[in-house]
Amino acid sequence: MAEKFVVKVEKREGRGTNHSRRLRREGKIPANVYGGGEDNVAITASLKDLAAILRSDSGANTLFTLDIDGLGESRVIFQERLIDPVTGRLLHADLRRLAKGEKIEITVPVHIVGNPKGVREEGGLLEQQMREITVKCTPSNIPESIDVDVEELEANESISISEIKVDDEIEIMESPESVVASVVFVKEVELEPTDEDELAEPELVGDEEAEEAEETPEDSGE
Repeated sequence: MAEKFVVKVEKREGRGTNHSRRLRREGKIPANVYGGGEDNVAITASLKDLAAILRSDSGANTLFTLDIDGLGESRVIFQERLIDPVTGRLLHADLRRLAKGEKIEITVPVHIVGNPKGVREEGGLLEQQMREITVKCTPSNIPESIDVDVEELEANESISISEIKVDDEIEIMESPESVVASVVFVKEVELEPTDEDELAEPELVGDEEAEEAEETPEDSGE
């Protein structure tokens, strides 16, 4: 997290849907700040400033400084976000203050490293069962991702949470038995014959009638 962000905001007095719409028309959004042993504060923030943080390498896991007019600075992180499902635009945010040395639970992406032996030599298929992992650590130790080395993974083998190595300052909160990635074989399914496949050949009615017609004169002659 090399980037340093400082966002200047103002206390928000207005409430309600109409007030929020007016803010958004002005390029701002409503937000709330809480935690850190201090009172909750309703604020108005620049959409441009918060969007820049979300577009950074660490995204929503970015620790940044919030400068609240009249209240001073606090170190915060995104806790909740409301995103417009159509435009993808940030509509509202809850920001959490962080006390010095406080550990938080946060979700980070899983990064698969390497080409498994079971894929390159045995024709298997790599499956990634977990794409995110919840960890607990101080904000300064939040990893951008959890790297999982699958290079030596053979066919029908898997890597579980208990096998992942992380720094001592980071605690993984997932179940130790949870499978992160595995190499499997994809079996071709043999299709069973359908009723149509088992139908007998149709009777040749025309041929049978012809045979009967040929036999009729002989019978009448007797």
